[in-house]
Amino acid sequence: MTRLIVWRHGNTDWNAANRVQGQTDVPLNELGRDQARAAAPLLASLRPDAIVSSDLSRAAETAAALAALTGLPVRTDARLRERHFGKWQGLHLTEVAERFPAEYARWRAGDPAPGADLEPLHDLGERVAAAFLAAADVTPGGTVVLATHGGGSRQGIGHLLGWPTDVLRTIGSLANCHWSELRHDDVRGWQLRGHNVGLVTAPAVVDAV
Repeated sequence: MTRLIVWRHGNTDWNAANRVQGQTDVPLNELGRDQARAAAPLLASLRPDAIVSSDLSRAAETAAALAALTGLPVRTDARLRERHFGKWQGLHLTEVAERFPAEYARWRAGDPAPGADLEPLHDLGERVAAAFLAAADVTPGGTVVLATHGGGSRQGIGHLLGWPTDVLRTIGSLANCHWSELRHDDVRGWQLRGHNVGLVTAPAVVDAV
């Protein structure tokens, strides 16, 4: 049985400020580094065989905390990046609502392609799921920890499981440094076995930031 642990990165200053990160390369703040160091022993106890990370530094720094405990190298895969938020990247959500009111309303309502050059949800799910499958193929029957992002992780999981967007919207976002667990066997295929697992149950920051 192959197991994927989909791990959201730790907190950043832009997370804390509700500022849209998307694919902007924002590092962890001190809280985020503390979160990664605290979560790492729990993930190490799952005895991972491999660690794969988004190439954005907030995910790579998070993965490094686990690598320091396990001695495993971290392989990067750009397909694990967060959704590209187009014209919104770098803006506070209040600014987005003011400057792009129609697109913002569509995004809040769940429109998978609301405009303003946001990456469509189908494309996001497809690329992140492709990275998940590539990691699983490299380590068949093993456990892989994937350090990634809030919006990307949810869409990748949904794409892998074949869930429609309206169902996926009922699944809460991962909190910083929390994770989901996926398992695969030849009879049942992919299954979600755990979601938003971590040391503290905290409100997730909006996917965009």
